[in-house]
Amino acid sequence: MTRRLGPMAVLVLALSACGGVASASDPASAAGSETITLYTSTTQETVDALLAAFGEAHPDITVEVFRAPTGEINARIAAEQREGAVRGDVLWLSDPLSIQQYDADGLLREWTPTELDAVPEAYRTERFWGTRLLNVVLIHGADIDPAPVGWADLADPAYADSVAIIDPGFAGSAFGALGYFATSDEFGFDFYRDLAANGADQLSAPDEVVTGVAEGRYAAGITIETPAQAAVANGSPIEVVWPEPGAIAIYSPIAVFEDAANAAGAETFVDFILSEAGQTIIGDSGFQPIREGVEGPPPQGEQVAPDWPAIFGQSDELLEEYRSIFGG
Repeated sequence: MTRRLGPMAVLVLALSACGGVASASDPASAAGSETITLYTSTTQETVDALLAAFGEAHPDITVEVFRAPTGEINARIAAEQREGAVRGDVLWLSDPLSIQQYDADGLLREWTPTELDAVPEAYRTERFWGTRLLNVVLIHGADIDPAPVGWADLADPAYADSVAIIDPGFAGSAFGALGYFATSDEFGFDFYRDLAANGADQLSAPDEVVTGVAEGRYAAGITIETPAQAAVANGSPIEVVWPEPGAIAIYSPIAVFEDAANAAGAETFVDFILSEAGQTIIGDSGFQPIREGVEGPPPQGEQVAPDWPAIFGQSDELLEEYRSIFGG
């Protein structure tokens, strides 16, 4: 079931009270302040801008960051659980399916953000809240003729052995897209079977798809709009398409861990991300803010998405079926 919406490397860092960056192992960086730890798959530019502004607004709170693709964050959390406890305070992922599993396992804290009413009901639960929309789009080389205009075109023999997709077990955006395609009456898992039969390649990250198409190794691919548009702005020979029936809009949720060592500081951080100031920074970094009335890149066409609550709890089954097609 779907609904239509309207008009990497790992880095560990700490934000000091004055907005600087220090090693997470440097005890001097946290002197005289509270500390919270953020686990996130959010892009580096967005994280840097938000931490700088948060440091100015809350100089008493130091933020240590573990930034990695969703799959690596999942591995870290699993390892910490085996050791006895998750050591993070805030979890900010790229898709609701990944974070919902942690909610189902009882790892997320129930509380009410001060900025709750700013988050549309479709993008919030009692323990996690949307922060931005990631639009999954189609890209192709600027010289490709005929150029694909819809998702189904990627399985056309004209693009045999020349389409790149993202591994949903590695990148949250691809997991969100899997949720749409797999549960859509128009596509279903047959879409992935058709892609595999047409020789599509599975890559790890959105940036790899952009690079692969720009270098001519692939004619087309599925990726996130923001890095693709940034590549176009830098002169990359690719074109971005909002394909038929629409770009896949995936909301990026944030939550506080149930056993957060500094729950108060973590909640302060989440409130900042959901505030007008935080949302403005998200918009300025190239993503569509979740908060209405805050400017950001406008949609370039139709947006589609799965009924997220309807597919919560199906994460393992969706990924298992996908793996039966593409492996990994």
